[in-house]
Amino acid sequence: MADKSSPPAVALSPAARKFIVHWGELGTRWGVNRTVAQVHALLYVSPKPLDVQAIADALSVARSNASTSVRELEGWGVVRPVHLLGDRREHYEAIADVWQMLTILAEARKRREVDPTLAVLRECAAELKGTSDVGDRFVKDRIDAMLGLFETLTGLCDEFLRMPPAAIRGLAGFRGKVQSLFKAR
Repeated sequence: MADKSSPPAVALSPAARKFIVHWGELGTRWGVNRTVAQVHALLYVSPKPLDVQAIADALSVARSNASTSVRELEGWGVVRPVHLLGDRREHYEAIADVWQMLTILAEARKRREVDPTLAVLRECAAELKGTSDVGDRFVKDRIDAMLGLFETLTGLCDEFLRMPPAAIRGLAGFRGKVQSLFKAR
């Protein structure tokens, strides 16, 4: 912890604190450790790279917890180390481009959640292939429908993830207009 007589290494506005707390809560809803999410939020709103001790002090967490959180965020690719001239400590910053961050996080979630579900659906569909039992036919129809949905959404997601952030921003400009393309004429 910082010395009580010295000012904190990171001065956070009430809005920054609110954002960091909320991002931590959101992280827990997504299955991400609260501190990991708060470290990410802190680095995202920080105007300068921070070292692990400054992160720990700002969030009132153990240095080891801050360090572990930074390593996890580095593994995801949303935080990167920054070396400052004359300072041997490693500092960190979050990726500033929110669209790039979106694609990185979407890809990680797809890999962790969607891809394993798709694999299980494919296994179940293969096991039920050619079944003649009425009960199994019902299950097969349901599994096939879910598999079709996941394959379609996975294809869309893969297409989205291959797009550069600038193209995603451009696509977002069509928000509210896509539905009109499909209205019956």
